[in-house]
Amino acid sequence: MKKLVIVTIAVLLCACGGGDSVTDPQPPTPEPPAFSVELERQSISEEAEVDAATTTSLTLTYNTEVKVNGSADITLNGSRLLGKSHADNGKAIDIPLSLQDGTDYTLNVAQGAVFAVEDTRVTAPDFTLNFKTISKEQPQPTVNTSIPVAATTEAAQKLYSYFLEQYGKKVISGVMADVNWNTICAEKVHDLTGRYPAMNCYDFIHICYSAPDSWINYEDIKPVTDWVNAGGLVQLMWHFNVPKSEGSTDYAFYTDGNNFKPSQALVSGTWENRWFYDQMDKVINILLKLQEANIAATWRPFHEAAGNATFKQQAAWTKSWFWWGVEGAETYKRLWRAMFDYFQQKGVHNLIWVWTTQNYNGNSSSYYQDSNWYPGDQYVDIVARDLYGCNAAQNKQEFFEIQSTYPTKMVALGECGNNYDESKKLIAEAALMSDTWISDAQWSHFMVWCTKEQNATMTMCSDNWWKDAMKSQYVITRDQLPNLK
Repeated sequence: MKKLVIVTIAVLLCACGGGDSVTDPQPPTPEPPAFSVELERQSISEEAEVDAATTTSLTLTYNTEVKVNGSADITLNGSRLLGKSHADNGKAIDIPLSLQDGTDYTLNVAQGAVFAVEDTRVTAPDFTLNFKTISKEQPQPTVNTSIPVAATTEAAQKLYSYFLEQYGKKVISGVMADVNWNTICAEKVHDLTGRYPAMNCYDFIHICYSAPDSWINYEDIKPVTDWVNAGGLVQLMWHFNVPKSEGSTDYAFYTDGNNFKPSQALVSGTWENRWFYDQMDKVINILLKLQEANIAATWRPFHEAAGNATFKQQAAWTKSWFWWGVEGAETYKRLWRAMFDYFQQKGVHNLIWVWTTQNYNGNSSSYYQDSNWYPGDQYVDIVARDLYGCNAAQNKQEFFEIQSTYPTKMVALGECGNNYDESKKLIAEAALMSDTWISDAQWSHFMVWCTKEQNATMTMCSDNWWKDAMKSQYVITRDQLPNLK
């Protein structure tokens, strides 16, 4: 028995490795990073006082190539700037800012928000910046309080008075029809937010195809009367299509490949002149139907006339993109005045005339202003500007430039939305309307453009943009309108 026990113990000792100590192999300890991410300079210094209008971003430059974490925690006065910051292919990152005058700011870039390209484990330390903006006394809107320049109907005068009453207090919301003669986008905004925009914009772009038996019939004004009877306001505009050459049925409003001469449209007997007045007669017929129905509208023809023509360094692309501006400012003004006078001659008196300035996008070093394209105070009620992908500070800059240039006119955001490139890739989002208003860009009204993209509203503003706008205390929706009929 003793011998058996000894053998058994020996076997057990052998099975367990005997008395030798053996451990599992461990992975090698990683080498600690050989460098750190350090901030070298910043475009706004601590406790700096900056100009809100010109300070549109903060640039942070580091000692190595960096990027921004996709879920970066970057805040300004507690509000996240997530998705608005980006990294260049280098050592600098830019954080877009939307600032107000006379305000104290604290910006924080949390640790981990910025990391090294060489080793993503290496992140920049927490960064906090305190600064403020200069207090400015903004000029108050000063508007000619007389009746509109051409409207004499009671409905039109009520409409103008309402716009004037709200100017500087609240912004009237608006949306584009799905290009032609409907309220599709307005319905989708309502489906998303529970509220309708106050104003629906219809385009006479397809008037050249209009007929009772055609796919579009502008003479059926029910889409407009139904909207008005539901309490809405009306805007009308016109992408004025013309034949590319005499007798052609290939129509266009763009300049490229278009042989329609705007100066000839003003010469009696020319084919351009016949088309110009024939198409105006078609539109006038519809306008008179609306006038008989006691409907007034803001009217925005011949928009964005200057295009790129005001670029200081002229090149092949620095021209007007619509035919009505291709021969320059003087011909353009003659076209506008010819339409204005013809409408009055034909008895159209229910329109508030809106002229759209192209301005220079805040870049006076590269562009001249287009003020020499302005038809004149006696032909214009409201001056509008079309802005895409602009932040609140850019809206503010444009608003005050236009207001100072045309001090007796209301200033409106004629078109707005996100900015996309030719491949429909998003370049920049439009600033939230609540941020835009608080920045003192107090537009008379805004009108969001339509699109075929997949967002819920079929417009060029995001669903979040619309949700913000429709609940903002500064935005007038359809349910808040008085009865103006």
